[in-house]
Amino acid sequence: MSRSLKKGPYVDENLLKKIKNASKDDKKTIVTWARASVISPEMVGYTIGIHNGKTHVPVFITEEMVGHRLGEFSKTRKFVKHGGRMAKEQEFEGSQSSRPAPGVETTAGADTKTETVKE
Repeated sequence: MSRSLKKGPYVDENLLKKIKNASKDDKKTIVTWARASVISPEMVGYTIGIHNGKTHVPVFITEEMVGHRLGEFSKTRKFVKHGGRMAKEQEFEGSQSSRPAPGVETTAGADTKTETVKE
């Protein structure tokens, strides 16, 4: 359910204070835990460290991000990869495909010698 239009977008007051006190020339990251806060036009050009539950992910705010929430740009889950025996076997087969098949000789430039047989 979205927020009522008469209330307006939610922007964290502490975050706005931090942005107003910071200068655009300063490259420091503004740290916040307010993931539900909406990105306002005053935030454009600043780097904001958005908390993802473990660390603060630095996000540079651009004009296209205005109207979105801060939490959209800081993922909370890290996908490692699907595991199991089949995945390991497929990964092993993929690495083997670049090698030549057994019994197939490759030419290696100057290292190969040709023998001539005299009859």
